[in-house]
Amino acid sequence: MDVIIREIENKDYISVATLWRDVLGLLSVTDENVFETYEKMKGDNRYCTFVADVSGSVVGLVTTVETLAIDHPNGYIKVNGLAVLPEFQHRGIGKLLIERVEKLAGERNISLIGLASGFQRTNAHEFYEHLGYQKLSFWFRKII
Repeated sequence: MDVIIREIENKDYISVATLWRDVLGLLSVTDENVFETYEKMKGDNRYCTFVADVSGSVVGLVTTVETLAIDHPNGYIKVNGLAVLPEFQHRGIGKLLIERVEKLAGERNISLIGLASGFQRTNAHEFYEHLGYQKLSFWFRKII
């Protein structure tokens, strides 16, 4: 199986919306808001989305944002989402996507990558820990 990790293109938006809904469980995600959001992100190089392409079909994604932090003078990269279709999991695709983010960090002279993962995603936690990521904190939010 040949997997190509590449930057997202307009033609990928519907497949990416499906990943957000079906794999990550974000049922409020629509094709329309994916299109609108990625079009906004397209003009800002702090945002990057890479897709895993197998035979012309998107089977996975990772989306990131580069942000500044006082304790990391070069900033850090936050992974906002990582998903691989269930039938393609356990084939190294998630690892390839994370490796592409790590390469991006190197290209931008950034030495920290962070992410949040829901409590229920225990398999994802094991995956991240296997790749050397440390579980350090809880992430809090308040919808206003």
